[in-house]
Amino acid sequence: MLKKYLITSREFYTDTPAVFRNILHEQFREHMPDYALYRDKSNPNYDIQAAHFVEVCSQFGDIKSFIHRDSDLAKELNATGVHLTSTQFDKIEYAKSLGLEVIISTHTQDEVLKAQELGADAVTYSPIFSTPGKGEPKGIDDLKELLSKCNIKVFALGGIVAEEQISEIAKTEAYGFASIRYFY
Repeated sequence: MLKKYLITSREFYTDTPAVFRNILHEQFREHMPDYALYRDKSNPNYDIQAAHFVEVCSQFGDIKSFIHRDSDLAKELNATGVHLTSTQFDKIEYAKSLGLEVIISTHTQDEVLKAQELGADAVTYSPIFSTPGKGEPKGIDDLKELLSKCNIKVFALGGIVAEEQISEIAKTEAYGFASIRYFY
């Protein structure tokens, strides 16, 4: 069974705490993701909203909570882990030393193998399908090829908005799929 990784976006979840919490509750109840990431690159009150996010995740018991980019904040808030960007490979060891699970964004097969070597717990690999502004999609065949070369948990990411795409991913050895738009 594919694991589901919900990624927030200010576009869908807003930066108003009460509205954010309500939308997050609704989406968690509807989709029951296994993992969730608080990601908002422009919220001036990021720390406060991240705390709300981790609290809502904890109300759903089984949802693993991840904070984007900031290992120290993830540790401070008792999040499950940190989701690092593809420019933060040098932060994997530090995040692991804090006792955090580490997911890192990757866009090439070499980056996936590097993340595995450096001890990350999982990666997002993207874009699998066409996504606005994210370049040429890799496709399912590339994903299958990658999965034959690595043993790290791989979340397929990018352009996943429909059940048909999830069905295609389910035919691979991917650990799961990650998405913003599918969960909204």
